[in-house]
Amino acid sequence: MDFDGKTVLITGASGNLGRAVAQAFAGHGANRVLIDRSAQHLAQAFGAETNEQMLAVADLLDQAQVSAVVSKAVERFKRLDVLCNIAGGFRMGEPVHATSDATWQAMFDLNARTLLNAARAVVPRLLETGGGAIVNVGAFTAQKGAAQMGAYTASKSVVIRLTEAMASELREKKINVNCVLPTVIDTPENRAAMPDADPARWVAPHDLANVIVFLASPAARAIHGAALPVTGLS
Repeated sequence: MDFDGKTVLITGASGNLGRAVAQAFAGHGANRVLIDRSAQHLAQAFGAETNEQMLAVADLLDQAQVSAVVSKAVERFKRLDVLCNIAGGFRMGEPVHATSDATWQAMFDLNARTLLNAARAVVPRLLETGGGAIVNVGAFTAQKGAAQMGAYTASKSVVIRLTEAMASELREKKINVNCVLPTVIDTPENRAAMPDADPARWVAPHDLANVIVFLASPAARAIHGAALPVTGLS
């Protein structure tokens, strides 16, 4: 899984999973375009820019901002090869009949619209360079509805359907599109929220990152439209 000379764009880069994915790709020699909405968070997570690392501040809900970052990335690295849609969000607690407009909109914005905006900006670049890979992050729970999680599971189900649609549209263009479906990810926030749970049974960010790197690599060139469960020990 050699990414020397290739460029990977990662959304939600300063989050727990985003940092792990960036580190994993760096270990395989990739140039990284790291997008987050906070310059401070990017600096805290990655330090300064380097020859192989571009830090980009953008609101993923603003198509113009996303497209501008992609243009700057291509200008700097001359190509894009991989898009990793890591940005997303989680909210639960409301039954479907009491789901607020704010919760519904937030889940679809964070989990589906960010993906769509990134795809609109990146896919034309991948077509220009003759192929590449896209890896999206769904959720294991998106395979079936769950109580008090209607908006979240619905939005993550959209991620799976968009993945499948894009795979059908782009496989003949030599672009692989797949998604991962993690269970609970072992993060400080999840440990704080679930103090009685056993995090050893959750998915470690670096393990999930390794799966994402594999799906982005030529080793996965025969995989299209997969929704791959990543469940740790649970």
